[in-house]
Amino acid sequence: MKKQVYIGMTADVMHPGLINIIEQGSKYGDVIIGLLTDKAIGEYKRLPYLNYEQRESVVKNIKGVVKVVPQNDWNYVPNLLEYKPDFMLHGDDWANGTQKQFRDLAFQAMNEIGGEVIEIPYTKGLNSSDFIESIKSIGTTPEIRLKTLKRLINSKPIVRILESHSGLTGLIVEKTVVEKAGKKIEFDGMWSSSLTDSTSKGKPDIEAVDITTRMHGLTDILECTTKPIIYDGDTGGKIEHFEFTVRTLERNGISAVIIEDKVGLKKNSLFGTSVPQTQDTIEGFSNKIRAGKHAQITEDFMIIARIESLILGKSVNDALERARAYVIAGADGVMIHSKEKSGEEIIQFCKHFRAEDKTTPIIVVPSTYNHIKEDEFIDLGVNIVIYANHLLRASYPAMFNVAKQILTDGRSLEASKDCMSIKDILELIPGTK
Repeated sequence: MKKQVYIGMTADVMHPGLINIIEQGSKYGDVIIGLLTDKAIGEYKRLPYLNYEQRESVVKNIKGVVKVVPQNDWNYVPNLLEYKPDFMLHGDDWANGTQKQFRDLAFQAMNEIGGEVIEIPYTKGLNSSDFIESIKSIGTTPEIRLKTLKRLINSKPIVRILESHSGLTGLIVEKTVVEKAGKKIEFDGMWSSSLTDSTSKGKPDIEAVDITTRMHGLTDILECTTKPIIYDGDTGGKIEHFEFTVRTLERNGISAVIIEDKVGLKKNSLFGTSVPQTQDTIEGFSNKIRAGKHAQITEDFMIIARIESLILGKSVNDALERARAYVIAGADGVMIHSKEKSGEEIIQFCKHFRAEDKTTPIIVVPSTYNHIKEDEFIDLGVNIVIYANHLLRASYPAMFNVAKQILTDGRSLEASKDCMSIKDILELIPGTK
């Protein structure tokens, strides 16, 4: 009986280094590829450009590969214990850094089953991450961008979304990465907020900026980013108009629209009951959701129902009743909104809703209850957290202080410490050089 060889890989971009490992592996026996799933990859870095099925299709047709199996974790041990290969092959670049812990565990597992780990010299000058960065520099297509949000929800414990209102803020969302506990942490997408869109144009947040104007601004973001965008659709307007909004957003590659169950002139929710705000009937809002779902073309575009019950002083039970009805009407997710600072209303809603509905995505916007951490939201079954206005709120005081400093000193020398250098600005924007 021919011996078995296990090789784990992401295989987002097949390059000579990966082909070499497969070729070397086939010298020892039948090659089994443990293909990392989107979920496994998403826990440590950005989702692969190709989804699992696309990557599987490529890998299983490579000469020397006998079988492709899913690897659901960066840790190789579960698959090694299940398939009990005679050999495991890996590039020798995992001896240091983040992967070292998985290397040690793999050696222990292979010793336990009587197998051998063979390390292949790393192919210099070839790096999958560099290839992906090159692909990203080309951009993306509306279809690929649109589909990404659902992939993220299915792959990550929580999807982080940050507000963007310009091409520059889009680049911040696109590029900001921190490394924590061996994982690369970044924002997964952008929130096109009606509040920040309006404010950046010097207009009130009362739906004074129409979708045509907002799409002009969104185009700036779309042209320099690749991550998915969730669009703040306010009330969605009249049902007949909402249908066209859905088609416009979908055509441009926006992943989702969130609409709130209120009627009349839009007032920002954080005013609560201090200004007149009228909630739509369950039937009326459900009809709007149905009309939007009927208007969309793809299965990937999402219509998310924003529930305003808690904002308007109603009970958690009222919010839950509406959530159930909106899901039945076709909503692809529910956003529960609250301006209460403790977050207790949100916690209670999430616990009750998740107890009866295990799959419909829950979206939260912790502007007032911002002490709650993402790990706590994950435990509550939350799928998406939106940081809804922070870049605009950060930019105004920074620019105001610089302007004030220049007036105070009659020159810009003292203000320069609070400004990016011209060199950094030039390097920030792709294609400037």
